[in-house]
Amino acid sequence: MTQAINWTRFYSPKSVAVVGATDDTRRFGGRLMRQIGKFGYGGRILPVNPRLSELNGLKCYPSVSALPETPDHVGVVIAPDRVIDVLRECHAIGVQCATVFTAGYAETGTEQGRRLQDDLLRFTRETGLRVMGPNCNGPVNFIDRFSFSAGYAVSSLTEPSGNVGLVSQSGGLGQTNVMWRAIKAGVHMSYQASCGNEADLTVVDFARFMLEGDQTDVVMMALEAIRDGNAFMDLAQYAAERGKPLIVLKFGVTDAGKQAAASHTGAITGSDEVFSAVCKQFGVIRVNDCNELYEQAIVLRNKKLPKGRRAASMSLSGGNVVQMADVGTHLGLSWHNYTAKTDSRLGELIPGYGKVGNPTDMTSLATGQPEIFRKAMEIISEDDNVDVMIPVFTFAPRADLEHAARLSRDAVKPLVMLVTGGCHDDPSLTVDSLVAMGAAVYRNTVDTLRYVRTAIGYREFLEARRARPVPLRPQGIARAAVGKALDASGDRTLTEREAKSLLAQYGLPVPKELLARSADEAAAHSSSINGPVALKIESGDITHKTEAGAIRLGVSGEAAVQQAYEDVHAAALRYKPDANIAGVLVQEMVPRGTEMMLGIVRDPVFGPLVAVGFGGIYVEVLRDITFRVPPVDASTAREMLGELRGYKILQGVRGMAPADIEALVDCIVRLSWLAHDHGAAIKELDINPLTVLAKGAKVVDALLVAGRDA
Repeated sequence: MTQAINWTRFYSPKSVAVVGATDDTRRFGGRLMRQIGKFGYGGRILPVNPRLSELNGLKCYPSVSALPETPDHVGVVIAPDRVIDVLRECHAIGVQCATVFTAGYAETGTEQGRRLQDDLLRFTRETGLRVMGPNCNGPVNFIDRFSFSAGYAVSSLTEPSGNVGLVSQSGGLGQTNVMWRAIKAGVHMSYQASCGNEADLTVVDFARFMLEGDQTDVVMMALEAIRDGNAFMDLAQYAAERGKPLIVLKFGVTDAGKQAAASHTGAITGSDEVFSAVCKQFGVIRVNDCNELYEQAIVLRNKKLPKGRRAASMSLSGGNVVQMADVGTHLGLSWHNYTAKTDSRLGELIPGYGKVGNPTDMTSLATGQPEIFRKAMEIISEDDNVDVMIPVFTFAPRADLEHAARLSRDAVKPLVMLVTGGCHDDPSLTVDSLVAMGAAVYRNTVDTLRYVRTAIGYREFLEARRARPVPLRPQGIARAAVGKALDASGDRTLTEREAKSLLAQYGLPVPKELLARSADEAAAHSSSINGPVALKIESGDITHKTEAGAIRLGVSGEAAVQQAYEDVHAAALRYKPDANIAGVLVQEMVPRGTEMMLGIVRDPVFGPLVAVGFGGIYVEVLRDITFRVPPVDASTAREMLGELRGYKILQGVRGMAPADIEALVDCIVRLSWLAHDHGAAIKELDINPLTVLAKGAKVVDALLVAGRDA
């Protein structure tokens, strides 16, 4: 059974026990005991060590069963082969949650380590006792001053609590590279969790706890791997429902998608690409380094998201104004002219003032008059054409910087400060101290505008999510019949004709085609099709017909079709003499159009995904492809197409007629429902090419590998 955890007992315990407590601060148990008190914990501490009667002025107990009360939370720092026995004692006296700091489990990669972790997981499921770890650095509650961690990064922290949470699997990276540096940079924290091996409680559990509470408005996650893709996606959806940004650094890459695959889709997919696609689809903000986690949080933690992409900036430095304009435009920001009302107010502020551009160079207007700069900043911030204000300071007086910081913290409209220099009349006032005031402050132009652009993108995601309807299954889908056919197929590669038959039952357009088992039959079929035909080998053992030379295109006339049949058949046998050949497929020639690739891949973490890209022989070379978790609606399908580098090809270039994008969108939607309904029975599906015509589209070739995971 999986028991719901009492988070109050876990993060705000009235009493804690430490099994393996010691007065030797060179050891983990000693540092843990010292840290609990030093951090400001006000509850009861119950050390457990049979070799000691007293520890740091506290009575020490020989065992958990000898404790005078049932502690809310127990920390375990003993040899791994003794942990289960101690947890049994905990369960016997009613303990509900524990943190196992001990290492020596699955992280060792040994048989014994994996067995110990399996035993620990089994124990938690049988008893309902919830466990953090093993092999972890533990939790920190900055609000109630409870640190159940021995990490050096925690020991020196005296800063107040904030509204940013952190969850990581790694202890050292999470607590030092992210938590410690974030706090020193002025980003104050609510909760931190170092989950270790996640035998029981996972990063998703801790992140959800933080999102549920009112104390945390942004959650940072530093992850080596996602163990449960569905749980992660559910977490992301919950974060979006609450409007609380989830910022993720994933620094481990799994082996997903790297093994050789029969289809193009399977060959080009990879876990990192899939993870990025999932983040985009579910509104997770993905970053590339530890510092980006807390730097991105700086502009998000005040819950003031720009309503649009219209930015304004001002500076006493003309060069900074030019750079802001260049970088901001490149990132998709717009610099609108100020309203007439703003021009009028600025004219009243500065006699003789004339209309200037945005971003605004204040060099000749406010040099030596800081009160003018401050007032102009307020006026421009209130402009109806401005969604976000980004004033640039080089060296400024304390009064100017603190005034802007208060606006950044308290004003309704977002104000993000760029400070390239410092405070010239009080060097003790730093960017970090301004951030600690609650302001959004950065030091570099590109970083400033990139983080602002991400905040805008998050707002756009939330608005699009609210407006997007629930995807509806299209008409004309034979769901039950396809499910029955896939179950009957077993674990094998279907022939092209079989794959197309299933696609047709989901409403995807397939060309007219007939199976021939002799040259004469091929000629007869070509006559009924009435026009040039393509001949292709029909064999589940030959997945790439072009590579085998087992395909002929644009064949006309009885004799030519008969010869093409013989050539295709012979080429297939030369390529794979033991191939099981069902015959030769005689197919109507599809007119020239834009070749696309549509596919289904089954990721080991996130399950079935639909893939879209440009097709033909270049799919693996260009890798112009995008993914989504199914099902998708028409709007999402259009988004996918818009993400492709070659999207303009579909719109028509150099005299080419535009492709029927709506027909392509319909194919994507229908394929996504096939993935949603039957993805567990499809290992890979590759439609390559799907030829998109000026009107309509046709599935020219398809490969489907059926089978369920063992």
